[in-house]
Amino acid sequence: MSTEMTPRAGSPDSMTTDAYNHEKPINPFLTPYASRDPSRAASSAVLSHPLQNQRYFHSRRVKKGEVERPWTKVKDPREKWVTIIPLIGLAIGLALAGFLVWDGLRTVVNHKYCPVYMDDFSGGLDSKVWTKEAEVGGFGNGQFEQTTTTEENVFVRDGMLHIKPTLQDPKLIKIDNIIDLRQGGICTSSLWSNCLTSTNTTNGTIVNPVKSGRIHTKKGAVIKYGRIEVEAKLPEGDWLWPAIWLLPVESKYGVWPASGEIDIIESRGNNHTYPQGGNNIVSSALHWGPNTANDAWWRTNVKRNALHTTFAKKFHTFGLEWSEKYIFTYIDTRLLQVLYTNFDTPLWGRGRFPQSDQNGTLIVNPWATGSASAPFDQDFYLILNVAVGGTNGWFENSKAGKPWADGSASARLDFWNARDTWYPTWKDGGQMLVKSVRMWQQQGHNGCD
Repeated sequence: MSTEMTPRAGSPDSMTTDAYNHEKPINPFLTPYASRDPSRAASSAVLSHPLQNQRYFHSRRVKKGEVERPWTKVKDPREKWVTIIPLIGLAIGLALAGFLVWDGLRTVVNHKYCPVYMDDFSGGLDSKVWTKEAEVGGFGNGQFEQTTTTEENVFVRDGMLHIKPTLQDPKLIKIDNIIDLRQGGICTSSLWSNCLTSTNTTNGTIVNPVKSGRIHTKKGAVIKYGRIEVEAKLPEGDWLWPAIWLLPVESKYGVWPASGEIDIIESRGNNHTYPQGGNNIVSSALHWGPNTANDAWWRTNVKRNALHTTFAKKFHTFGLEWSEKYIFTYIDTRLLQVLYTNFDTPLWGRGRFPQSDQNGTLIVNPWATGSASAPFDQDFYLILNVAVGGTNGWFENSKAGKPWADGSASARLDFWNARDTWYPTWKDGGQMLVKSVRMWQQQGHNGCD
């Protein structure tokens, strides 16, 4: 027989031989002939034997009843404890957790309060409560703003209090000028240096390059222990410095910071990329110490970040709770505490102050005659303000394009000359907006019975 007549093994022609005529039809889903194992297709043994039908996806699961399970026929009475013991432990854990929560809530002191001042500014700014400060001295921080008593910087509009910084009159800066707030009795400070400033084009000093507002409740609403809540939206804009804070009515223990300061919050108007934290961060602090060189604020200072937003995007309630035992600040709810300081240990011992100053002057305890919470055991009043710049380090030198140096005699002028870079950032939100202020006096003090 010629080779042309011999079918090739594994080829379609070979499928027509008699050996395959009696087989079942080929499964069309089997592997094609051209991709079969060559050694198998060319084997002589395969020529005389039909291909076996292959079974794919055969289930090898054991059917129920095919395999005996004798362990299911005999029950061990101890096996139930494998379930019971963990359940007992879980129940004990839940009961213990419940007791701890109950005991914690039981020991929380819920003080009783008397309302002192509640205002939503629907009737304007109450002059019997609020005082607008007018100064040019920088408030001890070298701040650049002149605070005014005009409607330009502090006003009520649409039922909200506005504290808005604005640019100074350029004419007062370009030529030699003097601002004297003593004229007309406008100045609210007893120090002449806080009432008088001037522009001297020869030496590069200028009057305050901006104007802003600072108001307080000293004459109309004070508390000694109690609560305060201020619903406000903070400003956005480079080099703005908003603050909600308290100072003592009388400096019983001495000049600042011996008589204390309570900062509910303060922030910066710069955006979130600012290295020290912009309007996405607020900080709460207590200032206390025997003198300015030994202010121990850093021992009672806490920052809080606004998650995925800033404090200039919407209104928040900035709160303070203050008693004989503790001071804490919070945002929106008492559960979200920022700063917590207790008075279990008097602050003099906590401060670890040196025995003497650098000049050898002995440092004595200014709070020796006070209570355990001294100096925070006196009447305090509320302050709202938006400061601008400053030379005390609140804005660090050489950070984020800061246009002035704190130690420079021309810091104000350098700031003014850079106004084209910072003033546009104030355009949309460069003001503090306040919806409401609420103050309560704790029962047992200041006539709250």
